[in-house]
Formats: sequence, structure tokens, C-alpha cells
Amino acid sequence: MFQYKRPSISRGPHRKRYQEIISVFAHHGFGSTLEKFRLEHRIVFPLSPKTANLPSGQKPAVHFRLALEELGPTFIKIGQVLTTRPDLLGLEYIQELSKLQDAVPPEPWEKIHAVLVEEMGGEPEDFFARVDPVPLGSASLAQVHPAILKNGDAVVVKVQRPDIRTTIEIDLDILKDLAAFAQHSSWGKLNKAEEIVEEFASTLRNELDYNREGRNADRFRRNFTGVERLHIPKVYWEYTTERVLVMERLVGIKVDDIDGLVAAGYDRKKVGMNASLIIVKEVLQDGFYHADPHGGNLVVMPGDVIGAMDFGMVGELSKHDRQSLTRLYICCTALDAEGMVDELIRIGATAGSMNRPGLVRDLKRLLQKYSGLALKDIRIQKIMEDFIAIAMKHHLSLPTDLWLLAKTMAMIEGLGLKLDPDFDFFSVSESIVGELKWRMLLPDEGWKQTLLQQGIDWGELGMLFPRAGRRLLEKIDQDQAFDVGLRDTDKIMTGFGRFVNRLAVSILIAALILSLAILIANTADGSPLQLLIVAGFVAVVCLGIWLLISTLRGT
Repeated sequence: MFQYKRPSISRGPHRKRYQEIISVFAHHGFGSTLEKFRLEHRIVFPLSPKTANLPSGQKPAVHFRLALEELGPTFIKIGQVLTTRPDLLGLEYIQELSKLQDAVPPEPWEKIHAVLVEEMGGEPEDFFARVDPVPLGSASLAQVHPAILKNGDAVVVKVQRPDIRTTIEIDLDILKDLAAFAQHSSWGKLNKAEEIVEEFASTLRNELDYNREGRNADRFRRNFTGVERLHIPKVYWEYTTERVLVMERLVGIKVDDIDGLVAAGYDRKKVGMNASLIIVKEVLQDGFYHADPHGGNLVVMPGDVIGAMDFGMVGELSKHDRQSLTRLYICCTALDAEGMVDELIRIGATAGSMNRPGLVRDLKRLLQKYSGLALKDIRIQKIMEDFIAIAMKHHLSLPTDLWLLAKTMAMIEGLGLKLDPDFDFFSVSESIVGELKWRMLLPDEGWKQTLLQQGIDWGELGMLFPRAGRRLLEKIDQDQAFDVGLRDTDKIMTGFGRFVNRLAVSILIAALILSLAILIANTADGSPLQLLIVAGFVAVVCLGIWLLISTLRGT
């Protein structure tokens, strides 16, 4: 957690950047807000009164987006992250920030060439047969150049902009200062301003590590082994560094280029279905998904295969998260508002002073609004808008991963509807959700390891409990200050002894079940070793029965 400090913008090491940020936001009509912040926290910075009024003709949300674009890569990324946190801003701002343009003029080839030489340890000609100086695309953090390897493979080379890290670290320092101030406001305490900035900084630094992006691509490829509807480009690790990523070049039609798809004879409905099946598998089965599935990152290749690109922004859901989503889905279909609140509490989305009856009432109204509608008539985007209003009213704080997931689902639904007006996302996901329901009831592939760990834990408890219990009783007996007026201590000790005996029997039975499961799974049928183990089991079972009888006789 950041240390609270009161930076002086007029004297700080980043004074010029502070003033630039203030000037841009003031120019876009946020001067009065800045002035209020300055007076409240007694910060010294220049603010011209003429910039304090909102420029006419456009809404504040539009000017907020324009200000972020003008301030460059760090603030563009802030806006993109804020679209995954609709609990922090109004819906109007979220919708506007989704229009952020992460496209900027390319760097001159000479500067990109210098980065390649520095990262690869030699001239590009030593590694590539050809690198095109004209980029295919240029974004705030990097630009992408087509190239040909010496073996003839067509690749793309993603090169980080020179000095971008220095710029970003300066901006992150400023954001930390501002978060430290905001943390002492009611908004900052409620929304944990410092944690938001900390999480954002981690996300942005991860995007600057292209080794990580390459590992993400490899993980997606492993997850989709044998699945023909998705193609993940190969990473050329021998040429990849933290600032340079070399990947297979995908050739196809952008998935949202409807005219191009029709002209090439592709089945739009099938393409939409394939794209949605991919994201549903990623989310519900793998718990690892492409979090930026817009048209520029997906292309359609021969055979209606989807080719995916840009793996810098990914989402990850634990098994617990996926089970929570499944339970929420079950509660929604059963119109169980009480169950939804219980699940929101379980995932930590509610504050301690939650108005439970009010939240239940609002969720019930939301469920009733959609009850009776066919699944094909329900839109994720509309559900999100309704739920965001409830979340802001009741100060719900869902984990960022779940907001990111909701945004991703809305994006893929929008893409599906663009490809097929009759697209029904819920029908695509229904079969996988049904499978997850059964998985929650049945043992999964890790049940043996779980059972083994529980057996070890119980065994350790069985060995430690008698000695720890004896020490505790001695302290109770000797320490007069701990006198709790125990009566009938003989009866209590006798009962305690019975409890320990029963615990020993339980541990023995658990150990027998554990051993039996492991032996059945790992011993060949009819082998001499199996017969020997079975004989040993008979002896242990007999011992357990004897111990059980002796325990019962002592009751």
C-alpha cells in the first residue's frame, strides 16, 4: 500500500508533467473540479480562471475521453481500464471511454531500428531476410512491422516505442500521488483509490513485457489443442525479447468486415458462432480468456477458422470464480434474488453496511424485468446497464476480473449481432454452463490430490491434538488467572477422552478410504503386489473394527 504524502506540484520532480496534465484537463472544462481539489488539499499549481468553464458543444464525458487521448499512452490505458470498472464512473462515461482511439502516428524507422539493434544484439538484417520500415499498425505503446525470416516464414515484429517506459513511470508516480490524496476522501475510502492505481500499474507494466504476451499466446494454443475453429500464431522465441515480439503473420479478413466476409463467401452466422464458442470455452472451461476481442484482433481464415492476435490484455478466473458465476447463473434462471445476494456476499462484492432488503428488492425487480423473455431477446449489454445502476446505488464492488469479463462478453455479443442479427449468446453458453453444474457436484480431476492433502492434514492433527490438548489443560489447571470455574472436571476429561478416541477412529477410516482410492488407481489388477496390499488392508480394517468396538464399549 502506498505511503500517504503531500506532493508539491510546483517543486516536485515531475512538475512539468503535472502542469501539462492540469492544463489539458482545465482546457477540456474540468477547471472547477481541479480548483476544488486544489483548495481542499492545499496543493500549489497554476490554474487559469478562463479555463474553468466547460467548452460548449460537447458533453463532459466526451471531453474526458479527448483529454485522456491528448495526454498519451498512460492515460489512454487508464481510460481502457476504467471501461472495466463501471462501478467507478457513470454509464455515460463508460460508453464514451469505449471509443478511445489507441492509434497514434508511427515513430520514424530510425528509432525503431535502434530498439531492434539494442534488443536483438545485432542488425535486423542478421535475423530477417527483410523488415518493412512501413508499419502495419501503430498504437500508443508499440508499432507492428511485417517481416520475412531467413527461412522464408512471414512474421510480424511488434516493437515497443523508445522511451515509452520512462514516460509511463513518470505518469504512474503522479497517479500514486493523486491516489494518496484521494484515499483520504469519502470516494477514495469507498473505492480504495490506492488499490485501483496499484492494480492499474501492474496491468500496464505487464503489457510492456512482451515475453509475458508470448507466454499468453502459448497458453491459449495449449488450451485449444485439437480445436480447429481457432488458430493462435506461433511465437518465435529465438527472436523475442521484453521489448520485441516476433510472431507468425496471420492473413485473413477482419471479423467485423462484413462486406469483405460476404465477398469472400464466408458464412457470417457460422463465423459469429465460432467466435462466441471460443470465448465461452476460454471463460467457463479454461478460466483464461482474450479480454480484447474486437474486430482488429480477430481475423477470419479459410475454413471459417478464427485467427486471434494481440495477447497483451487477458483475463483469468479461478475455479472458485467460475463456480461463483455458475451459481449466479443458476440463481438468475431460478429468479432467486436472495441467492444472488448470498453469492455477491461470498465473492466480497458487498460492504459491511449493506442494505440487504433493499438490494434483494432491486435484484428481484431486475430479474422480473427479464423473466418470461426468450433467451434470444435478452442482451448482455442491457443487463449490464441495469446491474451497474444497482451496483452504484448499493456501493457494490465486484472484483475487477468480473467487470472485465462482463465487458468482454458484451464485446463478443456485439460482434455476434453484427455478424448475425439473430445471434443468441445465451444459447451458445447454455450447454457449457450445464456441464459446469455437473462438475460442481462431481469430483474433478484433482480429487485424489485433494483427498491426499486432507488425509495428511487429519493425520498431523491426530498427532498434534493430544499433546496440544494436554498442554492447554495443564495451563488451565495451573494458571489461577485463567480460572473459569470448571465443574465436574472428571466427566469433562472423560468426555474429552471419548472425543479423541472418536477422532482417531475418523482419521483411521479416512486413511483407509484414501489408501483404497490411491491403490485402486495405481495398482494393476490381479498383480501379486495388489494381493499383498489387499491382505494388508484386511489387517488394517480388522484393527479399525477392533478400535471401533473398544471405543463403543467405553461409552
